[in-house]
Amino acid sequence: MMAAEISRGRFLRAVGGTAAGAVLAGSMGGASSAASAAAAEADVLEVPGAALYYEVHGSGPVLIMIPGASGTADTFRKVIGYLAARYTVVVYDRRGFARSQLRGAQDYRHRFETDADDALRLIEQVGTGPATVVGSSSGALVALEALIRDASPIRTVVPYEPPAMRLLPDGRTWIDFFFAIYDLYRRSGTVVAQQKFAERILTESDRASLPPPPGNGEPILVNTTYWFERELRQYPAVDLDLGTLVRYADRILPAVGAESHGRPTHEATAKLAARLDRDLTELPGGHLGFLSQPAAFAERLLDPLDRAGR
Repeated sequence: MMAAEISRGRFLRAVGGTAAGAVLAGSMGGASSAASAAAAEADVLEVPGAALYYEVHGSGPVLIMIPGASGTADTFRKVIGYLAARYTVVVYDRRGFARSQLRGAQDYRHRFETDADDALRLIEQVGTGPATVVGSSSGALVALEALIRDASPIRTVVPYEPPAMRLLPDGRTWIDFFFAIYDLYRRSGTVVAQQKFAERILTESDRASLPPPPGNGEPILVNTTYWFERELRQYPAVDLDLGTLVRYADRILPAVGAESHGRPTHEATAKLAARLDRDLTELPGGHLGFLSQPAAFAERLLDPLDRAGR
């Protein structure tokens, strides 16, 4: 499924070449890699147009975790240990972020679909059976698209607060908001734009859990720029194939942060749950509960996964 086209001239103009590096492994939801525990196993998967860095932790059924705006494995660093006691937890940097380097020209008109294909290739690489897939924010959209494209290797999908704005009655307003944040970034830089984004999207506990903004020239700033250019406007505007998702509704466990009521990603996930006739699972914290309350977040996440049969 092709990512939705947006009828604004600035969206259609070229925005430069490829970026190797990483969106804000902290600023939109990652933990500092300097504070990360050593990976149990790290490797690189060669895929068309990129080399995907990934880590494998623990043992048990395979659990793939897809990061959101940070784009990096470090997003989930604080919860990996809790989940790896019961699962083989696989975390990775999405293509173009941090250690997942791009190879040659990219088809950015189909970047969303390519992201989903990357996740499916990673499942094939590490799995010995159907995998559970947890995605956060834009990573939740990628997880749902992976299920749409090929459900056979996926046991369960937990989309945690996907920004599926087209499900909302005021979805067009929110899509315009993301365009406005992009324009602010182009005028005033990443820090100002991130602050405005956080004011509307994140809860107080989310904002308190974020590290300081990166300084100019830091590698993490390259991640941030890549996210602004390639994802901020595009992913919230995707038009998910709801017919296919309904067909696989019994594999989908929509989840939200208990503190996120009224925020657009919470409300969009509630709409998705209603369309799929599925219960909505609340996890501790807000949009970044895996950062603000990692132990409680992981413990609560394990409950519905266990009920789904792991």
